[in-house]
Amino acid sequence: MGEKHVVRFEPVGIEIEVDEDQTILRAAAENGVQLMHGCKEGQCAACKSFVLEGDMDDIELDRYSTFALPDYEKEEGSTLLCRAHAYGDLVIELLQYDEEIIRNGLPLTRGVVEVVAIEPVTHDMRHLVVKLVEPAEIKFFPGQYMDFLVPGTDETRSFSMANTPNREGIFEFVVKVYPDGLFSQFLDTRLQVGDRLEVEAPFGTFTLRENRTSDIVFVGGGAGMAPVLGLLRSMAERGVQRRARFYYGARTTRDLCFEKELAELGEKLFDFTFVPALSEPDPGEEWDGHVGLITEVVKKNETSLEGMDAYVCGPPPMVDAAIVTLTALGVNEHNIYYDKFTTTGEQEGEDGQ
Repeated sequence: MGEKHVVRFEPVGIEIEVDEDQTILRAAAENGVQLMHGCKEGQCAACKSFVLEGDMDDIELDRYSTFALPDYEKEEGSTLLCRAHAYGDLVIELLQYDEEIIRNGLPLTRGVVEVVAIEPVTHDMRHLVVKLVEPAEIKFFPGQYMDFLVPGTDETRSFSMANTPNREGIFEFVVKVYPDGLFSQFLDTRLQVGDRLEVEAPFGTFTLRENRTSDIVFVGGGAGMAPVLGLLRSMAERGVQRRARFYYGARTTRDLCFEKELAELGEKLFDFTFVPALSEPDPGEEWDGHVGLITEVVKKNETSLEGMDAYVCGPPPMVDAAIVTLTALGVNEHNIYYDKFTTTGEQEGEDGQ
């Protein structure tokens, strides 16, 4: 371990000690301070913050994308907390934060899980179900994600829980299989029921803001189904009285999943509408629903979303396009909560495929 330095987060006034060998985001998570973040790989910019006090030479960044942090922003004092190591005391201004989430964060817990089931839900997505072996419990909020250590490597991959917290220690995931995906190919070709995997959780801030009562619009694509499903299941279980609609983008009918459960959830939720759309339906396939990119369908269906909360989850192009669409329709940018599913495999398009 390296030396420790004090990092203070403003405007929330929280101080933590950060070891030089850790990223600032990692140190915060270990202290139960849940800062805004997404990919943890320097690609999505969700954790971008500004250095108010401290020498910029006292910050070292692991490898990151200049799309997330352009050189001119770095020179002006911006940094990515998921990549930043502190080599001196710092004061950081959080550009995106939610005080309710920050102060109610859960500490990270490492554990071991055993595979219970691996079932196809589409031609290229798998429903992975695991059961906790140790410790006795890993706490999480619906919408958060878990890191899996890829066997035989030092690499981890992140997947959102599709289920709600339960006493049985069961976790469900929707994993998209990529041709060159390190974990997804292992899952699809080698992982067996009964195998054990090392995990760590919880990560992520894609959780329901309990202090809000506004109607909700969900926008998702591809494996972005998982965290939205977790939030909807939680709302149904707890009888949350908030109107919600879920716009989900797929390429063709064979890319759709969980339609039956979403219809059943519609019977349990206060007021829920599921709106699937296909961006490239196959010629001749039977489909009488919406056609087009999911953001186009939202634009077509909605005249105003003023006063609503929005939760967006999927590949970066879809998330970025959705944020533009939602703000144009009147959603306050501070009430748009998103999770960008970055990937080291083949890049996904706006429709999530």
